[in-house]
Amino acid sequence: MPAVKLSADQLSQYRNHGYVIPDYRVPPRMLEDIGHAHRRLIERHPEFNDYCAALLAYDLWFLNVAREPEILDLVCQVLGNDVALWNCSLFAKPPRVGTATPWHQDGEYWPITPLATCTVWIAIDDSNKANGCLRVIPGSHRKQQVAEHGINDGPGLALNRELLPDQFDESHAVDIELEAGQISLHDVYLYHGSEANHSDHARRGMTLRYMPTTSIYQHQHDDPHRRPGRLDMALRTLFLMRGVDQSATNDFRMRY
Repeated sequence: MPAVKLSADQLSQYRNHGYVIPDYRVPPRMLEDIGHAHRRLIERHPEFNDYCAALLAYDLWFLNVAREPEILDLVCQVLGNDVALWNCSLFAKPPRVGTATPWHQDGEYWPITPLATCTVWIAIDDSNKANGCLRVIPGSHRKQQVAEHGINDGPGLALNRELLPDQFDESHAVDIELEAGQISLHDVYLYHGSEANHSDHARRGMTLRYMPTTSIYQHQHDDPHRRPGRLDMALRTLFLMRGVDQSATNDFRMRY
């Protein structure tokens, strides 16, 4: 299969806007297998019908997706040749009941020093405005700083930390609409969120979280705002995907 690469314009968009939609689609067979694996997960753990924050803690099969050479080629273009996977999650959003995700930065949650991650967002179903697609504020990552968040434990939210309203202007939001099999990449500092799914169509999205191994995952981290039932960040397993651990400090022991 020919190498998959971001064009110069696409790389520029990622650097300047904080996200990009590559010219790549997950192969149909793998997309089908992801659907089967998700159904298997829900059969075993119905509590994850809407959101599972740590797929690999329950089924290591999802590593097959993270190891796709074409996806890794794209990630290495923005992070460098030494990368580790530290998390996979799935935002399922069933029809009519799918939860919203408040405006936030991923870096508000994650114990990585220095903070750096490229998230690969895979559309398992068509993802559009009607069913609650990802929304972003282009360029909001440029300061490379975590803005001020508050805690919101209200019902109907997939996550409980929310950018304070004075931190951004929602009128600048862009909808990332994807067909099933398409992916997007976004930066750890990018402001993003999504609306609830009020449509008759499911909106399942799988995320892969990669970090450069020049960063260190802090397994001793304790999150005082972690929701009940969510896997402690300290228990995440780190997987070396390509290259070497440039920090010579990361801990790759299995924790699940």
